[in-house]
Amino acid sequence: MMTDLFGSAPEPGRRREAAADETRRPLADRLRPQTLGEVVGQEHLTGPAGALTRMLSSGSLGSTIFWGPPGTGKTTVARLMAREVDFAFEQISAIFSGVADLKKVFESARLRRSNGRQTLLFVDEIHRFNRAQQDSFLPVLEDGTVVLVGATTENPSFELNAALLSRARVLTFKAHDAESLEQLLGRAEAIEAKLLPLDEEARAVLVRMADGDGRAILTLAEEVWRAAKPGETIDAETLQRIVQRRAPVYDKGQDGHYNLISALHKSVRGSDPDAALYYLCRMLDAGEDPLYLGRRLVRMASEDIGLADPQALVIASAAKDAYDYLGSPEGELALAQATVYLASAPKSNAVYVAYKAAMRAAKENGSLLPPRHILNAPTKLMKEEGYGDGYAYDHDAPGAFSGQDYFPEGLGRQRFYEPTNRGAEARIGQRLAEWDDIRRRRGG
Repeated sequence: MMTDLFGSAPEPGRRREAAADETRRPLADRLRPQTLGEVVGQEHLTGPAGALTRMLSSGSLGSTIFWGPPGTGKTTVARLMAREVDFAFEQISAIFSGVADLKKVFESARLRRSNGRQTLLFVDEIHRFNRAQQDSFLPVLEDGTVVLVGATTENPSFELNAALLSRARVLTFKAHDAESLEQLLGRAEAIEAKLLPLDEEARAVLVRMADGDGRAILTLAEEVWRAAKPGETIDAETLQRIVQRRAPVYDKGQDGHYNLISALHKSVRGSDPDAALYYLCRMLDAGEDPLYLGRRLVRMASEDIGLADPQALVIASAAKDAYDYLGSPEGELALAQATVYLASAPKSNAVYVAYKAAMRAAKENGSLLPPRHILNAPTKLMKEEGYGDGYAYDHDAPGAFSGQDYFPEGLGRQRFYEPTNRGAEARIGQRLAEWDDIRRRRGG
């Protein structure tokens, strides 16, 4: 029988109260790892050869930024790091803390340090601090008052000061995969001493619902146990009714949004219609604005397909308009159609490259006037100055091509557009080659 702090056995009532308190704690809290070796899903950091394991074994703890999605163990790992090296652990959240709170934490850390003990300061959502607040960490990092561990779900390169980043190592936490989520479920079943009342398909659905979040899958498991009737085995359809559906980790203004639109764009560019359709559906399913997706498809048609298939821009624009006309969910099919068409089309970025080159030339030579022979002469003075002299009306020339030079005299002929030999652009290239030959023969 266990004894309390004074060595005597607790009263039966007190034992029952303690057991009740334990079961009232959320499952995620009861399953919180007690050592780094118990952390699931981050073996690249906490395993025998992991980055954090090596850091701790060296006896020197440096400031770090933990970057990763929710529910991957960032807070737990920070707490375990402090325990491993016997540092005092201070935790604040950038959402609820300001400069005054930071000053109090720093003063406590200085006092602690004067008594021979170091402080690990864990700052959750550190990207929420503004630039000035982030700068306030620099002096205490420089003099060793605290070892900082900051946690963020956003890309540190964009959200944190360069000065702060230069003083900290960024460690990336990975979203849980199906295997590590199953491992968490197994631990939950062990601590509850009962299996989840789910059939095989429903269990797989539960794992997908968690969307890589370890805390979420344990919360979902608790919901299942609470909802299940005695002796019931829940199927996938019933499961979705019980727990509803947890929205995927996706913030339309932050990394989840940019990562998925990047994946969609690159899948279209890489001519993979299946992957492109998958990412389109991921974004629609997460609540992305379909008109935003329509606008991005129009951009892809211009940037990555261009004149290799001139219909691509027409179809992308029509899909955006069709969604605008039909709304959801009917209009989403038009976006899917455009996505598959763009991914399946021949690719060319020749117009995109030409546009950027022409823009550079325009910025560098913006003061040059067009040649006078292509300028109109609406006044007598302008005619006397030679405006319009020597202009050849192309429709009067053989093949409706005069071959005259249209660039400013100080610039000379330039070549920005280099068509590919793919799709309709190959025919454009042939025409341009023929016209170049005519210019050479005419000395243009």
